[in-house]
Amino acid sequence: MSVSHQTVTLSRGKHASPAGGACVMEVASMLGGEPFTDRPASVCPVIAAFLRAYNDAIDDRRRQDLYRYASAAVGSRASADVTRRRGQRCLDELRALRRWPFGTLVAPRTLPDSLPAMERIAGRLARELHRSGIGSHARAQRIADVLLAMGPEPARQGEPAVTRVSGCGRFRAGAAAR
Repeated sequence: MSVSHQTVTLSRGKHASPAGGACVMEVASMLGGEPFTDRPASVCPVIAAFLRAYNDAIDDRRRQDLYRYASAAVGSRASADVTRRRGQRCLDELRALRRWPFGTLVAPRTLPDSLPAMERIAGRLARELHRSGIGSHARAQRIADVLLAMGPEPARQGEPAVTRVSGCGRFRAGAAAR
């Protein structure tokens, strides 16, 4: 029997093929028509890092709630500015989560410039949310919703909508520029 995005079971970790299960980002790669990977090109790297880490931290029952985020994440890759705003949101949430004595001392004070560092912050937030206890699953889902809702700022009237695609040097011109 062939395994598809409709029949695959969400599970912890990275997988060689959907036959052994898939994490939320591997399902996103299937939905996006990409090669089977936990780092789909169409998904914002910060969102992907958050969802991958949360997928691996939670139990099997809660993990099944992440199916909707697989489809919502496809196409979320945006400009470097949007990616940075998402990373900043993760950092702000992480700092707010660490309120006990010395908690804010171990969280970075400013958002790092590198994408891998932003991914580490997003992953750390997901793991810390899981450890935070009662209500953490609902809070993680709300944060995922907020990150997915963050998009490019609308172009000002009369300006072409040109955005740099994060993670590469290509540029996209919106309909206003054509």
